[in-house]
Amino acid sequence: MAALVPWLAGVAVAVAGFALLRGLLHQGIRASLAAPRIAHERTPAALGLGFEAVRIDTVNRRRLHGWLILPAAHDGTGHPAVIVIHGWGGNAAMMLPLARPLHEAGFAVLFIDARCHGASDGDSFASLPRFAEDLEQALAWLAARAGIDARRIAVFGHSVGAGAALLAASRRSDVAAVVSVAAFSHPAAMMRRWLAAKRIPERPLGRYILDYVQRTIGHRFDDIAPVNTLARVRCPVLLVHGADDDVVPLDDARRIFAARTHEAVELLVLGGNHDSFADLEQHMAQLVAFLRRATTPRSGDGPPRQGQLPDGAQR
Repeated sequence: MAALVPWLAGVAVAVAGFALLRGLLHQGIRASLAAPRIAHERTPAALGLGFEAVRIDTVNRRRLHGWLILPAAHDGTGHPAVIVIHGWGGNAAMMLPLARPLHEAGFAVLFIDARCHGASDGDSFASLPRFAEDLEQALAWLAARAGIDARRIAVFGHSVGAGAALLAASRRSDVAAVVSVAAFSHPAAMMRRWLAAKRIPERPLGRYILDYVQRTIGHRFDDIAPVNTLARVRCPVLLVHGADDDVVPLDDARRIFAARTHEAVELLVLGGNHDSFADLEQHMAQLVAFLRRATTPRSGDGPPRQGQLPDGAQR
């Protein structure tokens, strides 16, 4: 028995050491993957647009920051609207080049910062599913807003925000259309590119990291991958991708497009890379035309309803 005591002590030390190393590894993974928080460098006022700064309740008792830009004219019916969400490490100000074309086309436009980004509240971590949660909360908030036609709200997302837009639309009936810009086809593929850039071998450490991330976010990558969620989206979708994107290859957009299950899915390839679309400005007319088609009331839809969600819509 006396000899057993030192052995048990050694085991206890080994277990404690392993737990410490694992904790440090988890901290390192989170720190490496954490999104940078970048402050806004401008507001819609810089474009000469009137706006309302808003706060929107979201999950975990957090609040989102947003800018709501309403059309100047009001014809007595509810406005069609677009909710715009940025990508990983971005913020609402980075998406402001969309503001004037959408505003002039007669859309109400809501720009939001996801949690842990811009001027929104922080949380324990950010993830594609949490982007989608924030987008859904913004959708419910905007649908309840007076002067907005709840049947004609589209979502516009970039990168992780694009994946979130597809995920949100895949589980809701109240999204009129999705514009997905530079979405990756599958989180695992994106993570493997990140591992390769960091020169982290996939076995065993890379696989451990992938499993840890899935456990942390509470979702399997297969369940949230745009290449899979697109099949569950029933509204019109426009996939936009840069031909020179070296962060998310153009092949990712082609894979997502190949997974479509209805004809109202389009693919638009532009010049430019992941964050800068050289041709986007000249193609804004095409994007606006897509949104107008998707948000035009169909015969039999009845009058627009302001401040209400359609029957069967989820909050």
